Amino acid sequence: MVTLAPTRLRPRDVLRVGGAGLRTRPLRVFLSALGIAIGIAAMIAVVGISASSREDLNRQLAALGTNLLTVGPGQSLFGDDSHLPAEAEGMIGQIAPVTDVSATGKVPNTHVYRNDKIPSGQSGGIAVLAGRTDLPQAVGAAMSAGVFLNDATATYPAVVLGAKSAERLGVAAPGEQVWLGGGWFTVVGLLAPVPLAPELDTAAVVGWPVATSKLHFDGYATTVYTRSDERYVNDVRAVLAATANPAAPNEVQVSRPSDALAAKQATDATLNGLLLGLGAVALLVGGVGVANTMVISVLERRAEIGLRRSLGATRGQIRTQFLAESLLLSLLGGAGGVALGILVTGAYAAYQEWPTVVPAWVSLGGAGATLVIGGLAGLYPAIRAARLSPTEALAAP
Repeated sequence: MVTLAPTRLRPRDVLRVGGAGLRTRPLRVFLSALGIAIGIAAMIAVVGISASSREDLNRQLAALGTNLLTVGPGQSLFGDDSHLPAEAEGMIGQIAPVTDVSATGKVPNTHVYRNDKIPSGQSGGIAVLAGRTDLPQAVGAAMSAGVFLNDATATYPAVVLGAKSAERLGVAAPGEQVWLGGGWFTVVGLLAPVPLAPELDTAAVVGWPVATSKLHFDGYATTVYTRSDERYVNDVRAVLAATANPAAPNEVQVSRPSDALAAKQATDATLNGLLLGLGAVALLVGGVGVANTMVISVLERRAEIGLRRSLGATRGQIRTQFLAESLLLSLLGGAGGVALGILVTGAYAAYQEWPTVVPAWVSLGGAGATLVIGGLAGLYPAIRAARLSPTEALAAP
């Protein structure tokens, strides 16, 4: 007696029979694949946009430098405001790895206005600062127009406006005059935005000598900016407080502006987590759509299943056919989702003028997620189809 073994389906045959089932219902297949695509695209876009933003931040920090440290007065043990010693800048400059030192001092009870007709209460939130002439070099500032203060102009009523200050005062070019501290000051320069010292964006900077002689400035620095060798930044940071104020180092505050930028970037993590959660929900909905499509496909194709079983197809071959359909459907949505996610990331990054970064792991992870979803969504319909006997399937209306 000869026993006939069932013919094995080659991989090419599995793809052919699986694809044939999808081609007969294009609209339903499209809608189910769309659910998968939206979920994958959401995940890739969230990770890609976050990675692009981080890369832009890294480039900014690389260009601006992470070796800027600021020193400012804190409070005494009794909660009173303290001030840095007048010798603080000179002492900080004696630290071996320090390359640049500059400072600003807040001029109290002094405001700047567009003209002398503006009510005193409408100061626009612009601070008046006394500044050293080497301030731009220390903070990495650039001029958008005009020049910064020098040894000559620092002794005269001349002022340099920060980017936002110029906008609020309506000053578009050097040469104009503003009403500052009860007198006219000539604008000699406009600063471009200063990422590592944003307090300068909303300030009007005057020379240290003229602030002392005309604006009742006490001469104490309120912020000392220092640059040091990249290799020794942490070492410098550890001794800055004691160097600036040896008598009371606990009354000195030392900060690293680049850390503030990094912290600002880190605050996006919560929003990213929320968006990833929404993407996961969309992915789950897409998986439900795939499962629904496959269950309906089994119900609609019972006659086909019965005919194939009566012609010798095994339960395993029927199960493989429907599982292949589910995987192909999910992969179709996954491929579209990966492409859509990369496209959205690239478009948003281009709009923000960021470099486009889509980590390879997220694209591979998206493709892997579609396989898992396709397998889980198609497993039950495939098993159900395989359990149908030929007579039951052929007898179905």
